[in-house]
Amino acid sequence: MSTGQLKPSQIAQLRDQLVNRQQELADLLSNAGDSTGPVTLDQQSVGRVSRIDAIQQQQMAIASQQQANDMLKRTELALRRIDDGEYGDCLHCGEPIAYARLQAQPFANLCIDCQSASEAG
Repeated sequence: MSTGQLKPSQIAQLRDQLVNRQQELADLLSNAGDSTGPVTLDQQSVGRVSRIDAIQQQQMAIASQQQANDMLKRTELALRRIDDGEYGDCLHCGEPIAYARLQAQPFANLCIDCQSASEAG
């Protein structure tokens, strides 16, 4: 389903989803700095967190930030594909990606068959 085969209203709806998601991710990443920094323990605070717990929370925040970065890149690539008129075609086989799939994951760049095959092995 290249952008020529999608209805203009479908393209607009998917673009809006992508732009909203892009803004959410950018906001999330701009606010993530404190939780990924060096672990410091406040020994005076009530309910002290052990060093191991603090490190674990830091590692979870770093993983979450990496996932958000990846999702932001995928979202920006999808917006670029819309602008280039290449959105909606599977990057592997070239077949149209189902509109329902794009509604659920507007950043999807593989059809469901190719996505399943890539996850299987």
